[in-house]
Amino acid sequence: MSESDLSARHAEQRYQIFIKRNLTRNYLAHLVHGMLGQTGFRFINAPTFIPAYLFMLSGGSSVVVGLALSLQGLGQMVTPMIGANLISHRKRVLPIGFVTGALMRLCVFLMGLAGFFLDTHATLVAVICLLVLFGIFEGAQGVIFNYLMSKVIPVNKRGRLTGFRNFLAGIVSAAVAYIGGTYLIGSELSTTGYSWTFLLAFVLTSIGLASLMLVREPEPPQVSPRISLLQQFRDVPAFLRQDPAFTRYFVARAIATMGRMALPFYILFAGEAIGLTGETLGIVTFAFALAGTVSNLIWGAIADARGFRLLLLLSCALWVLSTLLLIVAPTFVLTVLVFSGIGAAVQGFENASRSIVLEFGDRTNVPLRIAIANTTSQITGAAGPLVGGLLAAAFGYETVFLVSVLFLLAGALIVLFMVPEPRFRQVR
Repeated sequence: MSESDLSARHAEQRYQIFIKRNLTRNYLAHLVHGMLGQTGFRFINAPTFIPAYLFMLSGGSSVVVGLALSLQGLGQMVTPMIGANLISHRKRVLPIGFVTGALMRLCVFLMGLAGFFLDTHATLVAVICLLVLFGIFEGAQGVIFNYLMSKVIPVNKRGRLTGFRNFLAGIVSAAVAYIGGTYLIGSELSTTGYSWTFLLAFVLTSIGLASLMLVREPEPPQVSPRISLLQQFRDVPAFLRQDPAFTRYFVARAIATMGRMALPFYILFAGEAIGLTGETLGIVTFAFALAGTVSNLIWGAIADARGFRLLLLLSCALWVLSTLLLIVAPTFVLTVLVFSGIGAAVQGFENASRSIVLEFGDRTNVPLRIAIANTTSQITGAAGPLVGGLLAAAFGYETVFLVSVLFLLAGALIVLFMVPEPRFRQVR
């Protein structure tokens, strides 16, 4: 063995020792961050509060709801590659994560203030603009924090971590959703009630971000050389040719993500049958969050034992069944059950689709893989709500749901027949 090879081997050993020594501390920091840090973002991304808020502010326009959420997805689409370019050459990425995380929380805070100081039309414009900015920062943060987790948490412990932190986050989110819907918003929907709910979420999620100050981030022995953003885009085709399994995966993920087009319209469809009040929103969001909470423990155990590929398939199947059930008979009890199933499915899909990316290829290319997968899925994620809004306006919500089911099934079938479990072929 040459001197350079021996030196590289010792550097890798020191890196792994650092990870093991700080595992408990980093595990707990990520747990608290996930428990509180996700709370505000679940309000933004849950298929209840924001769609209903936009629907109220716009005077009942499904197209405006779809357009606003598409613009948020557009924001998420443009920044993953920028995020990867910012961190690929750095040995420490947490400082940049704090910046993007703080900017996301600022958006939630300003959404809360808008309802207090602006009229209805100005609040609608402000919320849409802030959703776009939120998406921009979220697109970059998704790459940064996912890469950070890959550095400090071993692969065989990520499933339990994501499952347990989402379990705790779901408890907090469910409680805040119930309190916000029942007591802050109440029976009469108002911008003031929504604003107090956003501010409560801002406080909790800011505490979660502060917990990451406890993280001890290792410096890997090797990082990718610094390149321009333009060159990084030019390298993508060659990078994809080197790993066809990953290429098929991110195509499947993008197709399945198009199934999210139905998410904003579940609550609007159900609201036509059961009525849309603050209490209804609180109960349905509580069910959505609590189901995601409980299911995370099951999803995490499945992922650690059998891999994230199986988890992706199971969550797509549950999502399809829940959507079809809502079409059948949207009574109040059935709506709660359906949102429970969708909540569990969305959590499983998000956990699997993000975490499985970390298991393809080698460590130095993790940021680029995350960015490619996130960018591609956000392209369809941006188009989905707008297409859904137009379909809803032209043909009704049932058509949106059926088209969504077809995309979910298509993505799942590609994974089932064309994407092998990467955990058993990964190179570390």
